[in-house]
Amino acid sequence: MLKGKRAGRSDDTSIFFNCPFDANYKPIFEALVFAAFDCGYVARCALEIDDGGEVRVEKIIRMIKSCRLGVHDISRTELDPDNHLPRFNMPFELGLFVGAARFGPPAQKRKLCLILDRDRYRFQKFISDIAGQDIYAHGDEPEEAIKSLRKWLSALNGQTTLPGGMSIVKRYRSFRLQLPDILAELEIEPEEATFSDYANFVESWLDDQPRPTR
Repeated sequence: MLKGKRAGRSDDTSIFFNCPFDANYKPIFEALVFAAFDCGYVARCALEIDDGGEVRVEKIIRMIKSCRLGVHDISRTELDPDNHLPRFNMPFELGLFVGAARFGPPAQKRKLCLILDRDRYRFQKFISDIAGQDIYAHGDEPEEAIKSLRKWLSALNGQTTLPGGMSIVKRYRSFRLQLPDILAELEIEPEEATFSDYANFVESWLDDQPRPTR
């Protein structure tokens, strides 16, 4: 459940992030979340859900319904080392999002999505049906992911000018340097910080930063 400042955001400014949540992907995920907030949006993902009494897919559907925008990273296609099978959660949730936009009521038909991968045309080898969608490459680099998200959001914003990609990157670098102090001040161990904690850290930190006059 959203708390604090994020609770008042509209569906139009909510971005559903469908991506891996493992340690290897975490640097990219946290960079994307920061960039979303820095551009004036609110990041949403399955990690914010803590109602153990609800079936997981129903939680995902409810969140997809509440977000007009979606960012879907399909870069993780390797076989799991334990069971030697690929991970299908990201393509499945992408399908739910596209299906909502195609077959849902008028409010859902306004949905737009960005698809991220390591290389821009790699998807053709394993999920060619998404040809024609917005697909950007991040090369497994968090700062490239920031620039990709900013570029996509800028195209959606019309007359609103967003911070430049390198400007967001520089702020993100500063935030990362200060994050250990933020955690220490709140007496939170790094491994204890939840997604909601991180989102609150980002919003509070950005609120305290001087912004260029537009």
